[in-house]
Amino acid sequence: MSVKHCDYLIVGSGLAGLALALKLAQKNSVMLITKEKATEANTSWAQGGIAAVMSKSDDSFESHINDTLIAGAGLCRHNSVKNIIEQAPERIQDLINWGVEFDSKKIPVGQIPEADLTREGGHSFRRILHFADQTGYHIHSTLLKQVRHHPNIELREDLFAIDLIVSQQIDPLSIHPNRCVGLYALEPTTGIVHTFVAKNTVLSTGGAGKVYLYTTNWSGATGDGIAMAYRAGARIANLEFMQFHPTCLYHPDARNFLISEALRGEGGELVDDQGQAFMKKYDERGSLAPRDIVARSIDAEMKKSGANCVFLDMTHLSAEFLKQRFPKIYERCLEFGIDITKNPIPVVPAAHYLCGGVLTDESGRTDLPGLWALGETACTGLHGANRLASNSLLECLAMAHNAALQLPQTLDFLPFPEHDPKEWTHSQATNADEMIVIHHMWQEIRTLMWNYVGIVRSDKRLRRAENRLKNILSEVKEYYSNFPMHTDILELRNIAIVASLTVQCALLRKESRGIHYSLDYPFTDPEKDRVQLPEDTILLRGLH
Repeated sequence: MSVKHCDYLIVGSGLAGLALALKLAQKNSVMLITKEKATEANTSWAQGGIAAVMSKSDDSFESHINDTLIAGAGLCRHNSVKNIIEQAPERIQDLINWGVEFDSKKIPVGQIPEADLTREGGHSFRRILHFADQTGYHIHSTLLKQVRHHPNIELREDLFAIDLIVSQQIDPLSIHPNRCVGLYALEPTTGIVHTFVAKNTVLSTGGAGKVYLYTTNWSGATGDGIAMAYRAGARIANLEFMQFHPTCLYHPDARNFLISEALRGEGGELVDDQGQAFMKKYDERGSLAPRDIVARSIDAEMKKSGANCVFLDMTHLSAEFLKQRFPKIYERCLEFGIDITKNPIPVVPAAHYLCGGVLTDESGRTDLPGLWALGETACTGLHGANRLASNSLLECLAMAHNAALQLPQTLDFLPFPEHDPKEWTHSQATNADEMIVIHHMWQEIRTLMWNYVGIVRSDKRLRRAENRLKNILSEVKEYYSNFPMHTDILELRNIAIVASLTVQCALLRKESRGIHYSLDYPFTDPEKDRVQLPEDTILLRGLH
């Protein structure tokens, strides 16, 4: 076992992790580890863009804040919303300084370029910056190139974080407060478990879309950071708010391909199999209503008609515009025989973004000293009960900036153990025949969550999920304890914990709010509306 000491350990290579690494590395050395190749992250899959008030002539911070609060259905934390949204133009300038480009309007030669802003559901104005329909990929690849060549950043790929290390594990009799001091990480190719000792550990491991059977997320979005933080004793909040994106491509050979909300922002209309628009029946904003409303409306239409999907119709727009504005979506759909310039796109909702997570402030500070969480891993209160479109990349950048200001002030603030953690020990027994059972359990959890903890819920369905997950957690614990370290088992353990916590959160919320819709409690309780950290936020204390 190797022991690596560092001041800053960042786990995860999405936008939040990369931005923080670049900010800290201006004056400090940084260690960044990621469980697969650094190119793999949900950021790369983000099509639509990043929300920021760039046109002061008609838009304003107040409008963006208000749109966020409305979408969040009364559970946003106002301080976080204000902090993150008002620094958006500066964070866009950070991206430009790092080499990121955004689409600009076609203007006469000699004039200053102006951003080509688009609009998405829930936004009152055009305020979404984009790079065609590959904004996330462009941003991520540009920042990753900077990280790979930065002399103060050590990037270690293919290291799977197993568990956080807390000081009480090293010295149970210490009189000092418990704190995070690093983590153990598995190198899958060798089976070696490395120990990272860090004064500050930052979890930027993304969300947990793979807890569900159908998702727009990449295959590694298994809630690793949330599960690790919970096991270490941090508080987890609002996991019942898993946002289902209304439009994922419906095709037997297509998996996880998002049909960006920007298509609806440019005039796309949701229609049924008869070509009839239906969203106005559910919300006066039609196809540009917030995501929770659109996803529930699609779900209701499909259940009412028995159809397998609905359709997004773009055929009234010019073919030239669609090919130029949405080249990736156009090409991908064409691979499946769908010409979006001539045919409506078959779409269904899919698990997309987790609005809950590890409870933090807007700088990513958790209630476990020495542990920080950023981006989708965190629950800052920005999104409340439902995320406003394209606020996620902004949150990553703003939290990274805030954390970069706060982290250096904490380096010598908390007492640190005098000794290194003990060497990692684990069972070396093996039974290859049993690995198939791991995959069966993985599939069972994801199917269970989709069927019982989906877009529309009931206490009866949630209780069924709760009972089955108790048994699954017991079985997972047995496999984890009796088999050598393997990434499939580690991910299974994490999605089982996150699934169980999600069900607990959902059962505790006795109302329908935002993404969480219960047949038993179909109305929103106005007594529970908050603009600060809400008293009725569902908080679960970790296990340690």
